[in-house]
Amino acid sequence: MIFAFYGIIMRVRTVSVPVLFYFWRCFVISSKEHQLNEEIRDKELRVIDVDGSQIGILSAKEALAIAYEKDLDLVKIAPQATPPVCRIMDYGKFCFEQSKREKEARKNQKVIEIKGIRLSPTIDTHDFNTKVNQAIKFLKGGDKLKISVRFRGRKLVHPQFGKDMLAQFADAISEVGIVDKQPQMEGRSTLVMFVSPKPNK
Repeated sequence: MIFAFYGIIMRVRTVSVPVLFYFWRCFVISSKEHQLNEEIRDKELRVIDVDGSQIGILSAKEALAIAYEKDLDLVKIAPQATPPVCRIMDYGKFCFEQSKREKEARKNQKVIEIKGIRLSPTIDTHDFNTKVNQAIKFLKGGDKLKISVRFRGRKLVHPQFGKDMLAQFADAISEVGIVDKQPQMEGRSTLVMFVSPKPNK
């Protein structure tokens, strides 16, 4: 009887579940990070059992036979070693647990965002205080700030107004924020300053 897997034609004398399962493991389970099963072609391998015990140095064929006998995978975990080190494991379960750990790590990781606050050279006192309160809220939440003043028309010839405003703004948030990058021009018409949350003592 003839079976075709991924464009490869194979002749099998008898049809049985173990034979079909064998091919399924070879072709379906694969990874860019690790060599698995029949992808491993080294003459000698140092083999570690599923429980972490040392089996010894075996040929790839012998190691693969042991893995399949246990209904598990042979995974190369240290390709640079001499001889390469392989471990017998359930690779699907290993990938699932690794993905779960990475997801949990990302969940617990604090993502720091850079929040943008725009000011105008002609901003009134009320709006200025509103922006200050917004900035304090962001800084307390652990976010960094990019505070910008955009000049238009005749205001372009008076950038000092913007520098004075940013200095006033930095002073207003000084209890919770510290200036990372002093005001400087970004392009022709925008003055920017970067502020980070003040470290907790």
